[in-house]
Amino acid sequence: MTNPTPLFDDAFTDFPLKRALAQVLKQRDAGARVVGAYCSYAPVEVIWAMGGVPAVLCAFSNASIPKAEETLPVNLCPLIKSSYGFIELKTCPFFEVTDAVVGETTCDGKKKMFELISEKRPLHVLDLPQCPTNEGAVDYWRHSINGFKKFLEEKFGTVIDEEAIEEAIKHTNRKNALVEQILGFGAHRPAVITWQEMYDVTSYAMVTGGSEAISKLEEIVAKLTERRDKGIHTSAAGAKRVLVTGCPVGGDVLKVLKLVDEEGAAIVGLDSCTGLKAFAGRIEEGTGDPLRAIATRYLKIPCACMTPNTGRMEVLDEQVDLLKPDLVIDLVLQSCHTFNVEAVKVESLVRGELGTNYLKIVTDFSSQDIGQLKTRIGAALEMC
Repeated sequence: MTNPTPLFDDAFTDFPLKRALAQVLKQRDAGARVVGAYCSYAPVEVIWAMGGVPAVLCAFSNASIPKAEETLPVNLCPLIKSSYGFIELKTCPFFEVTDAVVGETTCDGKKKMFELISEKRPLHVLDLPQCPTNEGAVDYWRHSINGFKKFLEEKFGTVIDEEAIEEAIKHTNRKNALVEQILGFGAHRPAVITWQEMYDVTSYAMVTGGSEAISKLEEIVAKLTERRDKGIHTSAAGAKRVLVTGCPVGGDVLKVLKLVDEEGAAIVGLDSCTGLKAFAGRIEEGTGDPLRAIATRYLKIPCACMTPNTGRMEVLDEQVDLLKPDLVIDLVLQSCHTFNVEAVKVESLVRGELGTNYLKIVTDFSSQDIGQLKTRIGAALEMC
């Protein structure tokens, strides 16, 4: 194990959210409108085509939850409570600089939270079809995305033309291909990229677009290629390999990933919407109907809100084949019923069909279960 050159040559090493905020502020200062979002289903190409910048809003801190529980049910998903608490406390710097917010109907808790924050910012909620293979699903989702486009045009007094959307699609496809290539370096043994670096890359790519993002990501690919070719590793040669799937990760829930580090294992893949999910797949170019092309691609994002969610099983199969993990950790946030129920199918696939060790973790953003988690993770790695 060696000490490789950092992938980002700036003052924000190990602080991806600060780097993301710096990128948002830089673009806002240059005149871009800031549109806040919580989810990978937000069609950011429409925002980029307007000349705007998407900002991923705060959602992963335990500190904001007590404030949220003054209004919201205690037994609600911690991600939703944390999100609302940040807004009430005015402590999310991304939300404070937004000109508008886009929501989506991925879960009941979030869509009702959007009703509460609609008085604080101009808000548009996208109605997401959750049976993506049903007849008419793509057409309806295209209609919903077009409604978002009209909202932005009316709110900001602009026109978003198809040529600009098509250009944004091309940049998205190139950016997504580079992010996938970077995350694919997790396949090397021993590891040449850490989970923190993967998280840094995806956090950067979510809020940075155009040639700047592509240039930076190409530079990172070159750095990782150099590491691989020179035998520069980020984990011990015999380290157990872990793939993390399930709910979004970030902030206080990174405690799970840090505990894996403490056990001497290497996380080689992040299969979540703060990892691979937001960047997998491509949008078809030159169709003559870019909104439909966007709709088609976004409906293939394999979130547990979808039914049937066969895409997630297909991606997991591919990731296990590519990354060769010794253990798959299925991370579920408390009260996230879709991911919790779907864990039954995930375990059956991972253990039964793929012959790989599996550990389901249900947690929140508090530190109360760290001792128990450390014991369970350690025991699961010993069995690999």
